[in-house]
Amino acid sequence: MKHYCNPMSRAMTTLWMFAELEIEPEQIFVDLQSGKTATREFRKINPMGKIPVLVDEGVVITEVAAICAYLADKFPEKGFAPAVGSPTRGKYYRYMFVPGTTIEPMFTVKSMNVGDYPAMSAGFGDLERCLTTIEDMTPDTDWALGAEFTAADIVFGGTLDFFIQTGSMEEPSDKQRAYVRRLKDRPAYQRTHDPSWY
Repeated sequence: MKHYCNPMSRAMTTLWMFAELEIEPEQIFVDLQSGKTATREFRKINPMGKIPVLVDEGVVITEVAAICAYLADKFPEKGFAPAVGSPTRGKYYRYMFVPGTTIEPMFTVKSMNVGDYPAMSAGFGDLERCLTTIEDMTPDTDWALGAEFTAADIVFGGTLDFFIQTGSMEEPSDKQRAYVRRLKDRPAYQRTHDPSWY
């Protein structure tokens, strides 16, 4: 299992996922500054030229949520995803995919000062609805699915953590700050978010 990554990228989330699972893939650190993701060799692995990328037994998985979902299902004994067919699985999928389809695109548009755009035609809607969704999905206590920490917290919580840290979320609620504090208390978070770990 090969994990193409760099901690100064979205791969921070998948590094955290591996640490939570206590799984050690072959870590292939990609130098972003030298243009390694633009090489023909890397583009054969991921035509988007982005990291993270996971290659497992010849299967290429890209995108943070897809990699985390794949790992949670590959190691079901670790308990990082509800069982397939479980009623909780739908809620889990929402937490896994809202960050990449709604939250990140919305804050990207916001940072670009795009101005008016047809929000009804955009899958991510508008800022008001996005912020309302984040607040609604942030758990009051414990984790996204209840008492058990799962990949949903790594993907959703990691995204929320990033946008709070970068100031993109200008006024996070007390509930959001408390949830992120719980995430940061996890040993795997602390280990993978400590620059000395690399």
